[in-house]
Amino acid sequence: MKAWVAFGEKLSMSIRMKLIWSYAAMLIVPIVLIALTTALLAVVSKGDLQYYKNLYFSTAEKFEYDDQFHLLREIERDNQHTPGILDDPAYLQELDAELKSYDSGLIIRNGETSAYVSAKFQDDTDLLKELPPFTEPGIHHYTVQPVKQGDLNVLFQYDFRNADGVERTAFIVTKVDPIVYWIRGAFPTLFTSLLIILVLTHTLLTYFVSKSIVKPLGSLRQAAGRIKNGDLDFEVVVRGKDEIGQLGTAFEEMRLQLKRSIEMQLQYEENRKELISNISHDLKTPITTIKGYVHGLLDGVADSPEKTMRYMETISAKAEEMDRLIDELFLYSKLDLKRVPFDFEEVPMRMFAEDWAEEMQFELEKKGISWESDIRINDRDAVWMDRDKFRRVLGNVIGNAVKYMDKKERRIRLRGFREARNVILEIEDNGRGIEEEALKHIFERFYRTEQSRNSDTGGSGLGLAIAKQIVEGHSGEIDARSVPGEGTVIRIALPITVREKESVWGKS
Repeated sequence: MKAWVAFGEKLSMSIRMKLIWSYAAMLIVPIVLIALTTALLAVVSKGDLQYYKNLYFSTAEKFEYDDQFHLLREIERDNQHTPGILDDPAYLQELDAELKSYDSGLIIRNGETSAYVSAKFQDDTDLLKELPPFTEPGIHHYTVQPVKQGDLNVLFQYDFRNADGVERTAFIVTKVDPIVYWIRGAFPTLFTSLLIILVLTHTLLTYFVSKSIVKPLGSLRQAAGRIKNGDLDFEVVVRGKDEIGQLGTAFEEMRLQLKRSIEMQLQYEENRKELISNISHDLKTPITTIKGYVHGLLDGVADSPEKTMRYMETISAKAEEMDRLIDELFLYSKLDLKRVPFDFEEVPMRMFAEDWAEEMQFELEKKGISWESDIRINDRDAVWMDRDKFRRVLGNVIGNAVKYMDKKERRIRLRGFREARNVILEIEDNGRGIEEEALKHIFERFYRTEQSRNSDTGGSGLGLAIAKQIVEGHSGEIDARSVPGEGTVIRIALPITVREKESVWGKS
């Protein structure tokens, strides 16, 4: 089996060679078939190929009238055996009738006068004047004789003398169409020209067609080689709307997709390194603090119950901070990998927002933060929501706002309303605001406007990234706008479901 495969590979040809052979076959096969058909017809009709070899009597005119010539031979024999037979009207009429079937006629000339003229030539005075003179006794090969009107005539001439010595001539005349005569005379040239045209046409077609196919395929082969070597910084240029052009377009799309995938992979790798660096830094700080206080306890620095309790509370707080950081990191990782299941249910947004606003007011007032809510959502407007995870979104937004409060009078406001087919929740604070350059990065993981990575202000850098992942998991959108020194607004949009009948949570 392997031997046959190897043999097949040796016999395999390139596309260019296949095209060349196919076009050559398209040229050669018809010519061969025409030649064979002609030969077979010649054999069937004449018995051999000699007919076509002797197709032309004269090298000048190159066409023959065998039947008329043989008839003139018979006239010669009859005249020799029966002198004076060419004066017999019955004999002449019999000859004329036979010649008529060949579209020919008979003319007998005695000296300078016409003794007999077939009916078809009696009015052709130009022909009678142009007949060649007596030369010598015998049959002369025909000639093509032009006449005044442009007609052509084939002449078979038989010269002889009577017993009294008068010079006489018998002519068999056949009219020839000038166009037919020209075609027959020019046939070798026309045939050769046609053959050359066919060869040139097929050669050019083979060249251009093979070029239009092989060149794009060559470009694709070079592109595949560059991709194999890891080079993706080029463009596959294969134009056209045919199958090869479509293949080139698909190849270019594949290259772009592969390039994007590699760039994304490199970005993921960079993010992974950044993630490890950030995790190491964020975990090292509370661990260092815990170690310091533990050593203080072991070394007896905490020499009073109050001091010992303060050390223990600090250790507990730092441990909780580490636990929260690890929990957020774990949640973000699962959200990023789409491995967090959402427990969706249809939630009435007005009721949900009012309940959450009431809880938040209680929490924020304990921290001395003024809370306002303005909820104008229709009772029938509902969304598909995972309540717990969406509360996590709102909690992260509020937590982020609280961290960056820098004014003496701190305020947070919630607005809820419907816009087109979405429910909009806007959380506005009067904190320090965010610079424009930083605003477009705040939903990226581990991004902090406070680059010192102080956990008291900067947090883990995952809060808003987690919020974005959860909102997008609800088919919603989250964005922010901010004025430095005045405050920030976080806007969340969720697609709504309008209930047409009385809902399970009461009448509207």
